[in-house]
Formats: sequence, C-alpha cells, structure tokens
Amino acid sequence: MTHNVLTVRNVSKTFLPNIVALESASLEVCAGEVHCLLGANGAGKSTLLKIIAGAFRPTCGQLILDDHPVELRNPAEASRLGISMIYQELDLVPQLTVEQNLFLGHAPGKFGLVDHKGRRRRASEALERVGANFAVDARIETLSVANQQLTAIARSLTMDAKIIIMDEPSASLNETELKSVFKVIRDLVKHGVAIVYVSHRLGELREIGDRVTVLRGGKTIGTYNIAETTDDDLVTAIIGKERSLIERKVRKPVTGKVALRVNQLRGAGGLDISGLDVRWGEVVGLTGLNGSGRTSFLKALFGAHHFEGEILLEDKSFHPRHPSDSIRRGLGLVPENRKTEGLILHAPIYKNATLPSMRQSWLTRHSLQKQKTTPVLQSLSTKYGKPEQAVVQLSGGNQQKVVLAKWIINGARVLLLDEASRGLDIGAKADLYNLVDKLAEDGAAVIVASSELEELYAACDAIWVFHEGRNIGRYDPSITDRDTILRATILGEHHV
Repeated sequence: MTHNVLTVRNVSKTFLPNIVALESASLEVCAGEVHCLLGANGAGKSTLLKIIAGAFRPTCGQLILDDHPVELRNPAEASRLGISMIYQELDLVPQLTVEQNLFLGHAPGKFGLVDHKGRRRRASEALERVGANFAVDARIETLSVANQQLTAIARSLTMDAKIIIMDEPSASLNETELKSVFKVIRDLVKHGVAIVYVSHRLGELREIGDRVTVLRGGKTIGTYNIAETTDDDLVTAIIGKERSLIERKVRKPVTGKVALRVNQLRGAGGLDISGLDVRWGEVVGLTGLNGSGRTSFLKALFGAHHFEGEILLEDKSFHPRHPSDSIRRGLGLVPENRKTEGLILHAPIYKNATLPSMRQSWLTRHSLQKQKTTPVLQSLSTKYGKPEQAVVQLSGGNQQKVVLAKWIINGARVLLLDEASRGLDIGAKADLYNLVDKLAEDGAAVIVASSELEELYAACDAIWVFHEGRNIGRYDPSITDRDTILRATILGEHHV
C-alpha cells in the first residue's frame, strides 16, 4: 500500500435530540486502492460517507487529506479538494446532455462565458477514459442506468478527484453492466485514484476490493485484507459474536386461512418470487439487502408493476393490471416514500384519508369525508389539530398514520407496508408496529418490507429473506435467532 490519501480519525456524529449515528469511527484509505465499507443497515456507513463528502459536519473528530487536517463545510469544498461522491440515487440532471452534466458547476471558461469547445474536448476525453460508447451530446434520460453510472464516474474525473466514493453502485446494475464499471475502477486505481466502495455483497467486494473496514453500531470494528479474511469472519464482524436477542412479544398462533398465495411472480430486473403466502391475521416480514426486490414485489402485487405468473387471493385468481384493480380486491399499499407516493402534502388530512373510498363518488361530500376520517384517526391515536389541517403540517409518524387510515377507511384487508417506519423516531415506530399488530388481530393479512431486521424480528410471525430478486428462505422468528436470518441476508444462502 502507498501513503494514506484520506484518514478519518475518531469521528463522531450526533443528531438532535440525542441520536448517535457515529461514535469515534476511524478509516484509512490509501492512494490507488479499492477500500470497501461494510456494515448492517444503521451501522453508520451513510453518515460517515456524507461527512467525508462534506454533506455533514462531524460533532467531533478529524479528517486528514494528504497529511493535512481539513474541515469540510460543504460538498463543493470537498470537491475542490479532490473528493467526489457518487450516490446510489445518481444526482445527474436527466434533461441535460452528458457534456453539460460532466461540468455542471465547474464549466471551463473565462469572464463568465463557457468555453464550449474546451468543454466538449474534455468531456470526450473523460468519456473515453471510462470506456463509454455514447455521445457527449446524448441526454442523460436516454441512457441506461449503467451508462449513467459511467457518466457519474467521468464527472469525478473532470474534477480531478483523488478519492471517489461509490455508494452501492451495483444495486441497479446487472452482471454485465457491473463488470464494465469494475473495469473502469481497476483502471482508475492503476492511475492512483482511491476508491471507497460500499456494498453488502461479499462476492462483489472480493472481486474488486483490496481492504474492507467494518462498521457496527456507529463504531469501527476493524479493517481487514479481503484476500486473507473469510466470509464467516466478515459476517461475525458485521453482526458481533455476543449479543442478546431482540425481545419478541408473545404472539398468538396464526390460525386463519391463506389470504394471498404467490405461486409464481416474475417481473422486470430478475424478480422471481414463488411459494410465498400470507394468512388472515398474520404479519409476514420481507428482509434483504438494497436491490433485493422487496419494493418491486410489493408494487407488482399492488398493480403498479407489470408481472407474469400465478397469484391467488382468497382462492381466486389475482392478476392486477393497475392499482385500481388491487384496491377493488381489498389491497392497500403504504409506499416507501409517503411524501411523494402516499400523500398529497398540501391537501387537508380528511381528503388524504378518504381518497380511495371516495374514488367512485360523483360529488365530494366534505362532511361525509370528515365523518369517515375522524374515528379512524382517533383509533390510530393520531395527533392533529383538525381534519381541515394540511397533512404536511403533521409529524412523520402522524403522516404515516394518515396513510394507514386511508386503507382502513377503504376497507383494505391485505396491507402491504414498504419501509413504513423509515424516518420515524423510536416512539413513532413503536406506535406503527402496535397498529400493525392490532390490524392483524382484527383479521387483516399484513406484509411488511423493511431494511431494519430488528423491527421485523420483534413484530412478525414469519420472515422471508429476499436476495437478488428471489425469496430464498422463510424463517419463524419464534424459533430462529436473529443472526441466522441476518447471515442468510448477507450471504444469500438459506440455513434452516
């Protein structure tokens, strides 16, 4: 290894009121290496990356670049010092050309005028260096995800990046596309660029990485040479050797008949789910790494994504072509992003809560909508001023209750919850899962997808592990320890 191009020394980050995201975390990255970052969801990886990229300022600790301590006040400052961050959700402007995106914010020119010839020449050079076979004047929205990924890497080169951070680049790439990105990474490393590479997939890290640093609970557990470290040792570092099991409530045995049975569901991106069912009164959890197919599966069930296969709902064929088909059959979806997909933020609470139930009404009767809304919101212990209040004024937890109320008012009996607890505080999460438990007790069939295995482990009757678009194993958390499920999630292997 050569010299350290980046040293993160005892960095901590606390968010108000008292949420500790990082605690004395450290990292050393050498020039010309691929340094991988590994850890379970909530380990602190994203917070650490955002501190390195200048998006967050640490509560305490020190960042050192090429032996010089630095205080990064914003991403632009980090970029000027040679740090480039490629987020999982690429921050490219779809309507602009590749050339324009490559130099957005740092276009060559003088006196406020862009040097168009110079920009085009440098853009072509950057694309050639990453092996791109598309034109500089192609619009981003016309490119594949893989080519957008190459554009983001090329943009880092136009900024003379010494350190490129790649946050789960493989989540939206197929195997062929990923090999192209790996080829570019290897070339960059040969030229002395340091890559900080984040992924949950151990096989991927072995193919591209030199060393790996593991975070757990906001702390650095250790740094390992990948070639000299077994998968078992890495998994142990991620989950820990000694940890008491998450407490589970005593749950009543599920005695209801099968409500929804997925014999086969095949969809885009390699989605292939089979043999999954949920009974009336049952809470089934879906866990898996980012990109494992949980969201695509729930959206297919809700009629938002096309699929082929055989599904039975109450022993009758079920193949929704549109969400309205699913709503008519008694399904409701609490989407991953409630603000963009679940609510009309500036509309009143009562209108949001009665949207599905009023869809066939010719005339909107506001008094009827409020009558339907108030008792359900009260039963969910929703805190709000009055039904006319804009839903945007509510806390995240209470917004989520409005989304749930929407489906309860509409009479949904099969509820699909996708990352429903994301962005909620501990109290709001507890409220949410108490509601899920109550809905199941009242006879609903509930499927909950979450990145937080701890939540599923405490709240579900059964947990399915998803891996690369397939459901690879079903576990009963009452007789299976959490680490067995987490190990299957990381390795993509079912262990009984």
